[in-house]
Amino acid sequence: MSESRTSADGGMETSYGFREVPNGEKQSMVNQVFHKVAKRYDIMNDVMSMGMHRAWKDAMISALNPRKEPGYKVLDVAGGTGDIAFRIVEASGRQAHATVLDINGSMLGVGAERAEKKKLSGNLTFVEANAEELPFEAGSFDAYTIAFGIRNVPRIDVALSEAYRVLKRGGRLLVLEFSEVDMPLLDKIYDAWSFNAIPQFGKAITGDAEPYQYLVESIRKFPNQENFAAMIRQAGFSRVTYTNYTGGIAALHSGWKL
Repeated sequence: MSESRTSADGGMETSYGFREVPNGEKQSMVNQVFHKVAKRYDIMNDVMSMGMHRAWKDAMISALNPRKEPGYKVLDVAGGTGDIAFRIVEASGRQAHATVLDINGSMLGVGAERAEKKKLSGNLTFVEANAEELPFEAGSFDAYTIAFGIRNVPRIDVALSEAYRVLKRGGRLLVLEFSEVDMPLLDKIYDAWSFNAIPQFGKAITGDAEPYQYLVESIRKFPNQENFAAMIRQAGFSRVTYTNYTGGIAALHSGWKL
């Protein structure tokens, strides 16, 4: 299979990293990856981003600027461990309510346990469900966030359409995802780090390099910034923009339901 990125026309549905898999099989394979890494997910993100994911996530929350009032409702998708949801609740002065949705029960278990320790359980609801078929009524949320999870959804266009559906009029979509590096020297350094170091660190941390190999490859298959922005527009969102972080290693995409 070609290692080039997929486009706004699709292709992630049958892309398991650089491997082509039968239609309908990707989701179960991705689930296995996250069952394996759930307990060490934060360490995984540190390895994948060289520790930068924490600053990127903080920038995402600053961009969201959640309202400090009861009734402000956020849906955080593929956020099972609660990393983004906790930040949102804290940034709202513990006024916001965040629904954390993830298809992987192992990830949700980690998040619920962490929420108890942080005494945030009253501000959070954990839901096991598929991003492609959200179990919520239309117009339910003020914001929809997803960090480093959209590339693992087989039918990204369907997930984006569902995001649009469940947002209130005036609601905002924010997607933080690894993307295409736009600095010539940095891209070579990042490729060397990704393909040589990350799987080996993964093996040392978890005893299994394969999940990390998939995650590295999935980053290279995900549509670049312009193509993913086009997908967001195709889902109906307006005022679509993106901001590159660290030379494009990650990008924050924004869209509004107007």
